[in-house]
Amino acid sequence: MRVQIAPGIRLFFDTEGASLVPDGNGGLRQRPTVILLHGGPGMDHSGWKPRMSPLAEVAQLVYYDHRSQGRSDRRPPDEWTLDHWADDIVRLSDALEIERPIVFGQSFGGMVAQRYIERHPQHPGKVILSSCSPHFALQRKLAAFERRGGTEAREVARAYWADPSPALFEDFLRVCMPLYSTTPQPDRGAPSLAAFDTELLDHWNREELPHVHLLPGLARAACPVLVVGGADDPITPIEDQRDIAAALPAELVRYVEFTGAGHGVWRDRPAEAMALLREFILAPAP
Repeated sequence: MRVQIAPGIRLFFDTEGASLVPDGNGGLRQRPTVILLHGGPGMDHSGWKPRMSPLAEVAQLVYYDHRSQGRSDRRPPDEWTLDHWADDIVRLSDALEIERPIVFGQSFGGMVAQRYIERHPQHPGKVILSSCSPHFALQRKLAAFERRGGTEAREVARAYWADPSPALFEDFLRVCMPLYSTTPQPDRGAPSLAAFDTELLDHWNREELPHVHLLPGLARAACPVLVVGGADDPITPIEDQRDIAAALPAELVRYVEFTGAGHGVWRDRPAEAMALLREFILAPAP
């Protein structure tokens, strides 16, 4: 389904789980709504499915494709920015009549969620920042890839970020992508370039990512924030998660670090990760 969020701009979205459920007394009660922000950029929301389906037992899930990505409307490159993507969370919420959502950002989606915290601190009921970075910190990434995959992984990653292109990204997919997780994952092999919008991705890595610095804006958070990361994540190293947690108001942040897990901890530690997410979603907001 597509919904118009502004004149000429439609986002694709899908839902899972009911918003209203019987309360046992002949009426209905409202369940939390979780808006899921996928990674990338240049991908779609498919990476969430079916891994997040267990959360539909306690909340309504709203999946969507970011502006210019997946099945959403294509927009010009001057709109491929964190400000536009962050503001789209509010626009989507307004269009779907969602109030006080729980905004769940993974990887690139977590960067969008961080900018959203800065620009719209009063909008969310809660935020989950998963396996994401607040800045580029290239040397951290290269060191993490070397720990996971040796010199070859470090050099392939370095070459791509030095001059992003489809050819070098193909090498990155072959060598570096399988290192994202610590346990075998069917979609962590070498996916086809067709799964990515390489024009948008290369533009992001060349023009936007090197200038991202999200830590100062996190001080504006006004709701509970869960920060979760894997100790063996090479693409958003665990030091990045620690930086994020330290920049958030101490009374609002909960930080959980998973040993033996990589990028997207529910891939490597699914039972523990799902238990944590359910607990955070269901916890009463202050």
